[in-house]
This record gives sequence, C-alpha cells and structure tokens, in this order.
Amino acid sequence: MTTKLEGDLRREFLIGQDPYTLTISPKGFVLALKGRRKGLEVAWADLVSGDAAMATALNASLSANIQPKAAKPGPVVPKVAKATMAKKRR
Repeated sequence: MTTKLEGDLRREFLIGQDPYTLTISPKGFVLALKGRRKGLEVAWADLVSGDAAMATALNASLSANIQPKAAKPGPVVPKVAKATMAKKRR
C-alpha cells in the first residue's frame, strides 16, 4: 500500500563533499544546494511526457545554480614580498 503525497517531503544528502536538499512535492521535485532556495526544478508532468530533459536544460540555463562554489584560493603574495618577509624573520 502506498501513501499519497499531500505535502512537501525534504531530504538532505551528499554529492561528493557538498550537501544538497531534495524537495518532493505533488507538483514535482527540486534539487538545490543546502541553504539555497533556487535549484533544479522538474515537474512530474514534464517527466512523464518526456519533456523533462528540455525543461531541465531550460530551467538550468535560466535560474538553477546547483553547482557548489569552488574553494577560494588564499591571498596572493608577490615573490618580492616573500623575500622581504623572510629577511625580516632572520
């Protein structure tokens, strides 16, 4: 026996090292980075009709930002400054 989906169902999981949230609703599902509202949204009607690939690609190109941010590099210190700092330490 199955249970009818009447409200939103949210689950969190990891893809690599990044946490994502999957929200399943009677209208469709949304996959987004944890803490973000916008994500990849697919309607059940699009999925069943075969339009999911086109709808997903269009949605992703317009609004979905589900790629995790790259790690920020540390501050860039010029070589001259490094040599100067090394002399001061001696």
